[in-house]
Amino acid sequence: MLKGILNYAHYLLEEAINQDEIVIDATCGNGNDTLFLSELVGEHGKVLAFDIQKEAITATRQRVIEHERTNVFLIHDSHENIAKYLPANKDEKISGAIFNLGYLPKSDKKIITKPDSTITAIDTILEHLRKDGIIVIVVYHGHEGGKEEKEAILKHLFHLDQQQYSVLRYGFINQKNDPPFILAIQKKAN
Repeated sequence: MLKGILNYAHYLLEEAINQDEIVIDATCGNGNDTLFLSELVGEHGKVLAFDIQKEAITATRQRVIEHERTNVFLIHDSHENIAKYLPANKDEKISGAIFNLGYLPKSDKKIITKPDSTITAIDTILEHLRKDGIIVIVVYHGHEGGKEEKEAILKHLFHLDQQQYSVLRYGFINQKNDPPFILAIQKKAN
């Protein structure tokens, strides 16, 4: 059976992430993916959850507390600054990351992810991604500014070295109103 967009995003992450690893939720929003990642890495793993909006951090913090998760580190900052929060030890690699592009549901639709900051974050994570690690990007593009971000990211990922990375696009083509789709980048084990 075909998986829906969010189910497929989680499936990809489940296949790549192990217990006790470091993962990133680059746009924590309401905390759904943060909790999912927290469960995947277990109590000794670590989730770095970013958002530029205080209300997203507050909502995610509430969910983390409700579910008694102690392995989540909430960071009220842009994902373009991920490098500042990564382990200094280069041997500690990121095993997975997720982005949900666009705007925070039920909030100000003028506060959106931007192409430059998103691409910076992707490139930073790629530098720190372990072999067979994965970045999953859920591209919502039906809002003002969304098409520009979509095109910039597609263009950028198109040029990733195929010897180092596999890049997948997954989405439904017969849905109306600019349906979201997934871009996934997996670092090859070469």
